[in-house]
Amino acid sequence: MKIVDLSKPIKFNKKDPWFMRVKIKHKPHKKAKWLIRLLGLPFNLFPKGFDGWADDTIEKMGVHSTTHIDAPWHYSPTVAGQKAKTIDEVPLDWCYGDGLVIDMEHKEDFDPITVADIETFLLKNQLEIKEGMIVLIKTGRDKFNGTENFHKVGTGMSAEATHYLIDKGIKVMGIDSWGWDLPLPYQMQKAKESGNSELFWEAHLVGQEKEYCHMEQLVNLGALPYNGFKVAVFPLKIVGASAAPARVVAMIEEDRPY
Repeated sequence: MKIVDLSKPIKFNKKDPWFMRVKIKHKPHKKAKWLIRLLGLPFNLFPKGFDGWADDTIEKMGVHSTTHIDAPWHYSPTVAGQKAKTIDEVPLDWCYGDGLVIDMEHKEDFDPITVADIETFLLKNQLEIKEGMIVLIKTGRDKFNGTENFHKVGTGMSAEATHYLIDKGIKVMGIDSWGWDLPLPYQMQKAKESGNSELFWEAHLVGQEKEYCHMEQLVNLGALPYNGFKVAVFPLKIVGASAAPARVVAMIEEDRPY
């Protein structure tokens, strides 16, 4: 079995915008030696070659700052009039299943992904969306990961395309762009220019009506076939949270038929 990592590294990057910057403090082994001594164990009773233990503290990291899965609670406090699930309430059986890549790398920046785009791709490649799949939208914009422009460029899902996937029985979907919608600064600009209050966050807000989760900031979707693999996306169990970082992986059987 070949395992493909679809998660970006978690580390400090000064080029990230302030709202997604991560800060991690790495503590060396020798620091723990003094802690152990203060806890009551004399140095002469330390095991031979023992230098203490390394430790690390996440001092700052938003749940949306890296590769993550959004809970229904992120989009709205309710879904179809019922309380939305927080990330710890998302069923784990949603988070593992057959994977399907929808290749939208040809889409221009700021051109939303439509139902017609998805159906054309499926027909051309003789693929089918089946209930319970985990659908991955490949845009190729993960190449901007770690740059100042990551959240400012790319395509994104339209509301109609998001409805379409949910109506096909998809509970978990994901994208390798910064966000699920068109880039946030672009959406804000267009909403102000047009005076249209329905433009901003249109794909996310499908979650007010229909229950689903999406992943953002995936990487390496280009290393996957379009189908014939499994996806696992298990979020940290953060009680009451709107999202959680996840180590998203694809599993491909080496002898699978192409």
